[in-house]
Amino acid sequence: MYAKLSSLYQENPQQGRIMLLMVAIFLVIYFLPAGNTRFDNAVLEGIRLTHWYAQEHVILCLLPAFIIAGAMAVYISEGSVLRYLGPEASKPIALGVASVSGTLLAVCSCTVLPLFGGIYKRGAGLGAAIAFLYSGPAINIMAIVVTGKVLGAEMGIARAAGAIVFAVVIGAIMQLIYRKEELARATSARGFEAGEQDKSLATVAAFFSLMIGVLVFANWAAADSASWMLIYAWKWQVTALLAILLGALLVYRWQWSVRHLLILGGLVLACVLAAPGTPQLAFIVGCLGLVLLSALREQDREWAVQTWDFTRQIMPLLLAGVFVAGFLLGRPGYEGLIPSGWVGAAVGDNSLPSTLLASVVGAFMYFSTLTEVPIVEGLMGSGMGKGPALALLLAGPALSLPNMLVIRTILGNQKTVVYCSLVVVMSTITGFVYGNYF
Repeated sequence: MYAKLSSLYQENPQQGRIMLLMVAIFLVIYFLPAGNTRFDNAVLEGIRLTHWYAQEHVILCLLPAFIIAGAMAVYISEGSVLRYLGPEASKPIALGVASVSGTLLAVCSCTVLPLFGGIYKRGAGLGAAIAFLYSGPAINIMAIVVTGKVLGAEMGIARAAGAIVFAVVIGAIMQLIYRKEELARATSARGFEAGEQDKSLATVAAFFSLMIGVLVFANWAAADSASWMLIYAWKWQVTALLAILLGALLVYRWQWSVRHLLILGGLVLACVLAAPGTPQLAFIVGCLGLVLLSALREQDREWAVQTWDFTRQIMPLLLAGVFVAGFLLGRPGYEGLIPSGWVGAAVGDNSLPSTLLASVVGAFMYFSTLTEVPIVEGLMGSGMGKGPALALLLAGPALSLPNMLVIRTILGNQKTVVYCSLVVVMSTITGFVYGNYF
């Protein structure tokens, strides 16, 4: 009988795989522990986290990030990227530029992915791209200042120093491990260096600075600092001003139609007047209108195509990953399938196992920008050691399950595993040393 089944499978392997997949799905559904309180709650936590993520991050974070990434793939010349970030660029300069670029973005581990994909696709070396990928969510200025204010200056300094070193060291190690592949990439990319973009460097720099400014200020979070709260109170006015300047730049340097941009501006203003308490509506109309106008222009249509390409590849994986993260670990302050008490009880000292566990849990859990600080504050109040706390701060914001799923599609399985392992190992070692010797 086994021989007959094996023969049937070999005759039509595709149908055999479909049948096995259907059987596996049926068995999973059949044996689901539906009705179990913890399981049912974990499913709800996955849905709630995904719902919250869609409301709070897709519109204000990911949508502009996809648009910026699409613009990177079109308007940044390969020659410029290769000169400063490419495989053959000076490693100290490449890693330094990538790290500094990342620190200017107050983004989470998922929002940074389209930007990372954009510079890597455009020719950035693996080491520089990885340094940018880590530094964006891990060492942005706001996160470091809030950490120092809430958890103490010592923890803030330790996080800042550790994260800066991590970005450079992890990027350098990845570049070293895959130096042969990077050399091959550099050889195949040399033909790009002769090509120059038709717009000046100042114009392109202003273009991206304005878009990144819109991304940063639209997501500006409330804080205890008086100066930051002042910015928070005026964040939508600043965002609107940057958007107007971007429109003016598109008219005078990209030759976009004044009439089309005025119509788009009128639609945005109508949304503001119709729903003054929901600025996200005006924001999404502005972003989608920008993509639509670029699609209608033959010379800028590739911008819309690249934006859609990033969205199509990344968005489904992010939403699936966020659901699984919520299902397993729950939202901050809520229970998932894995009891949070287990985690809290296991990281109550500065031992190596406790620090490693904090790094691993932080690597898989999703943190939005700045939420890691109050979470760690609560855990430390419940007895968490300062070593595991630092490890969580170093690994958590930079990695997450949805983040890993998307990195895999860009770098492949092996590079993703190596990168994530480096973050976890270095976070563990740093946390252990800090917890026991400082």
